[in-house]
Amino acid sequence: MSSLRQLVSQTAIYGLSSIVGRFLNYLLVPLYTYTFSAGEYGVVSEFYAYAGFFAVLLVLGLETGYFRFRQRPEFSGDEVYRNALGFLLITSLGFITAIYYWQKPLADWLQYPQHPEYLLWFGWLLALDALSALPFARLRAENRAWRFAGIKMTEIFIAIVLNLLFLLAWPKLQSLWPDSELAAYYDPELGVGYIFLANLAASVCKLLLLLPQFRAVRFQLDPRVLGPMLRYSLPMVIIGFAGMINEMLDRAILKVLLPYDLSTNLKMLGIYGACYKLSILMSLFVQAFRYAGEPFFFSYAGRADAKRAYALVMQYFVIAGVFIFLVVMLFIDLFKYFIGEEYRVGLEVVPILLMANLLLGIYVNLSVWYKLSDRTGLGAWVSLAGAGLTIVLNICWIPVWGYVGSAWATLVCYLFMVVLSWALGRRYYPVSYPLFKITGYFGLGLALYFANRYLLDTYHWNVWLAGVAGLLLYLSVAAWLDVRPILRSRRPH
Repeated sequence: MSSLRQLVSQTAIYGLSSIVGRFLNYLLVPLYTYTFSAGEYGVVSEFYAYAGFFAVLLVLGLETGYFRFRQRPEFSGDEVYRNALGFLLITSLGFITAIYYWQKPLADWLQYPQHPEYLLWFGWLLALDALSALPFARLRAENRAWRFAGIKMTEIFIAIVLNLLFLLAWPKLQSLWPDSELAAYYDPELGVGYIFLANLAASVCKLLLLLPQFRAVRFQLDPRVLGPMLRYSLPMVIIGFAGMINEMLDRAILKVLLPYDLSTNLKMLGIYGACYKLSILMSLFVQAFRYAGEPFFFSYAGRADAKRAYALVMQYFVIAGVFIFLVVMLFIDLFKYFIGEEYRVGLEVVPILLMANLLLGIYVNLSVWYKLSDRTGLGAWVSLAGAGLTIVLNICWIPVWGYVGSAWATLVCYLFMVVLSWALGRRYYPVSYPLFKITGYFGLGLALYFANRYLLDTYHWNVWLAGVAGLLLYLSVAAWLDVRPILRSRRPH
């Protein structure tokens, strides 16, 4: 149980950087959606969708490979780190060189011929983030969660400050003192490009803070180490890439599949991208859990009570995830003010996307079977099957239902992957997950959500009263069923 407590505490610390920090970054969404039109914000949504795919491709699965191989007795942790980091340095430099060379043709192909600089800035951003992945993985492996959180928070703080400077302070300066020397450097034509510049500058600062993780490291490319590590890690690229298809493909292809003109399609993409941000609390919870969970799963493997621990982790993950779903949806009439009025026509996708991301978190829990049984190739096939389903459903549903079809495609895909992964796990690494309780909490969460909408729409209850009542009822059930037994077991007999 002490290891479980460590997992909870480290999830909370990683959450400090991911949930608290990025929640502050999330507060920039009103700035974006009140400053830019839906069409302009659609450009931001599209570029960050592409960035998700390349982020997976550039890291090459070496984060997970590092965690796995540093545990093996035939390799030292430093040896594994040097090889992985050296390989990432070479691939990142190759990537940025290719972007620089193909910058103009790519900009024309993406229908942004007037802003080819967007691609170069994004190329540098992705390359720097890829180089940062291994130092961050080492901090996680060494349980240096506070340093991890501090660097992440600093990056987010710098990005927020620069966004405010570029989008609020600098335009205000130009309007008040148009003849000043500083105002002359502001270019309104860059538009959303200032968002990209702010995030690139923050990424540079992050890499500078990680320099101690590079210092005294002798980069090494030893086939004896790198060969088996790449064979283990590269299937993780397929898994991650397929995961990005499930998570990001909708925003990457909405511009192409929506049956309108380019301007309207970008507007629809902007609306969907902004409403997707309202599900960010669930996404950040899953991300924080992933940061802490992966090292925990590997370090706990081999213990007699490992499978029982994994089942308990799943159970309490679902309890927390359904609670987050209720926090957002029971107070959606307040959360909606985080996005501009033009964007609120898309709010119907928020509960769908919240549930989809909760299912993604369950899939992350279930992935322990192929990681611990060294069947990453089979895990890749699960992700590929989900990606194939996502592609088919998006192609079929977007032209008919628009971005709502994309949201449902995401939910159906993650549900399919959860069921398939659970079935394969039963064969290769069986864990007795409490399925009755898990489905019960899902049912309770959905029942409370629909009851809340009924009370608000039919009887016009106060939003705060109805929301708080629903949350208290949920917490009471969870406390009675799953907190009370733990407290009773700790009492001295």
